[in-house]
Amino acid sequence: MKDDLIKLQESFNLINGKWKILVLWVIFENSPCRYSILKKELSAISHKILSQQLKDLEDNDLIVRKQYPEVPPRVEYSLSKKGQEIMVVLKELQKFSIKY
Repeated sequence: MKDDLIKLQESFNLINGKWKILVLWVIFENSPCRYSILKKELSAISHKILSQQLKDLEDNDLIVRKQYPEVPPRVEYSLSKKGQEIMVVLKELQKFSIKY
């Protein structure tokens, strides 16, 4: 039981914070997603915080960052396999929030 609780806490830590779930959701709906779309959809988030959230999500293997060798640079974000799996949980949470 204790190990289960530890694993549950580790899972929550992956998406913990004010913006991570919303960033994942925008990427899910717009994949592949450019930074400008994220900034437009999440207009209240600062550049610094958005950049940090993207880095954290990438470090936790929830999103994939693809940079193209172009001028100006083009970067696209998409969900990793792990990110797609967590979206199943988030979609169920959304259904719950709509119902209640």
